[in-house]
Order: sequence, then structure tokens, then C-alpha cells
Amino acid sequence: MDKYAEIVAFVASAEHASFSAAARTLELTPSAVSKLVTRLENRLRVRLFTRQARTVSLTEEGNAFMHSARGVIEAMAEADSVAESLPTSVRGTIRVHTMFTFAKHQILPWLPDFLAEHPDLTVEFHVGPQFVDMFDQGIDVAIHSGILPDSSRVARKIASSRWIVCASPDFLTRYGQPATPEALRNLPCLGFSFKSDWNVWPFQLDDGTLVGIDVRGKVNTTQGELLRDLALKGAGVVRLAEFHIADDLASGRLVEVLPEHQDHTKEPIYVVYPSRRNLSPRVRAFCTCLETQIRTMPWNG
Repeated sequence: MDKYAEIVAFVASAEHASFSAAARTLELTPSAVSKLVTRLENRLRVRLFTRQARTVSLTEEGNAFMHSARGVIEAMAEADSVAESLPTSVRGTIRVHTMFTFAKHQILPWLPDFLAEHPDLTVEFHVGPQFVDMFDQGIDVAIHSGILPDSSRVARKIASSRWIVCASPDFLTRYGQPATPEALRNLPCLGFSFKSDWNVWPFQLDDGTLVGIDVRGKVNTTQGELLRDLALKGAGVVRLAEFHIADDLASGRLVEVLPEHQDHTKEPIYVVYPSRRNLSPRVRAFCTCLETQIRTMPWNG
């Protein structure tokens, strides 16, 4: 039942003293206006108009109701006016759930400039290695990679990144490059402490067969950044996302292990929203900037 439409029909009819004239103003039929007013009277259990052949006039009760009805319409008009200004207003707090490594290496570098451009905006990070649906707890947007769980949420691919098995030059000097993927089982490796496909390292054999090496980590943790730090210190072989270690590879701080056998499949990175409809201006602004920044990254593609 559209209570607001009933009030609009009532006020128009009172102002024009006619259902027909009100109908022309509202672009409805006279019978539609009459039905809306009758529905309002039935709901209030009071007669609001005295009906004559071509005109209507307010009853005593109708006059009493008119002030409140006009207040409702004015309040709705004010709300619409405020709403019309929202799309150009980037303000408030945006709550982002993402991987710590992605936040540190792919968001933080451009975030100060973004916040300077939008001084009324604040950003709140909630970090974790895997996607967890926290939208009911106030999260606005999530950014995660890999296979996402089945959900009613909306996921949109914004990038893709290889995962690369690597180690520090110091480690490879001490242990040497392994001759085959299987040889990794005899080397200190670093892995994630939770159940994940990230702990199964895919390699392509000489005959083209793709095999997965289930590596048991010498050190295991939930955070890829700790694994990177350990690898840089020569603690073991690690497999991490290229978006995470691209600078380390480019500078030579980390070196690919078994490059001729590495799988070049890229893992998708998604931005996840609670709904496709009516994204807030702050979410739109943040995601637009994010996609602009990572679109040209060498690791993305």
C-alpha cells in the first residue's frame, strides 16, 4: 500500500477542490485519485471530503489532517533534495576488507593522494588472507583473490596476478637451484598455516604435465608479508603473488626458482560488493581510483 501516494492525492484534491483537477496535475485518472483518497479515508476511518457532483471540499477532519499531510510532502521534498546532492559528495568512512599484502603494496602507495583529494573521507581497513563475508558488520567493499565461496554478493574481476615460487640469492647460494619440482620437498619451504590451494605449488614437467607439489612449510603463518620477510632473510623457498613481490623480483632481492617449470596461470583478483545497486559515492570513488592505479601495473594482465 502506497501511503505517500494517498497523501499526495489528498493534498492535490484539497488544493484543487476537485478529483478531476488533481488527476490532471498528478497525471492520473480521476478514478485513480478517488480510489487513493478513499483508501486513505478507510485507513484513517474518517471522511476527509464532502463530495459533490464536480467538486470536493474538506470536512472538519480533513482540515485538521491537511497540515500534517503538507508536512509529509514537504519532508519528502527535502529528503529528495538532499539525496540529489549525494552522488557528488564523497564523505564518511569506507570500510575495506582485503589481504594485508594487497593493502600494503597496492593501496597504501596511492592512498595519501586519494585522501588529499577527498578530505571528508576516512578509510578503515580490516585485513585477512581470505575472503570473509563481513558486509552485515558494516564492510563496504572487499578485495580478494582466488576462488571465492558461493555467495549472493556481487564479485567483479579487476585484475589478475601470477603466483611465483622464489627464494633469496643467499638461500640459493647455500642450497643451489633445485633440479626438479620434487626436489623442493627436501628444501626448507615457507607456507600458509590455513587450508588453501596456495599451499599446493603447481609446476609444469618437461612433458607438459601439470603437477602440484604439496609443500610442508618449515615456517607457516596466516600472513604472506611474514613469509616474504622470511624469504628475504634466506629462511626458505616461498610462493607468493606477483602483486606482492614484483619489486623484490625486479630488484633481485628474490629470484624465481625453477623458472622453466613454473605455472604461468594468473589468479583473478575481485572486488566484492554486497549489492550491484546503489553503490555509495565513497565506494565508487575508492574503487575507481583502485582500478585506475592497478590497470597499468606490470604484474596485472
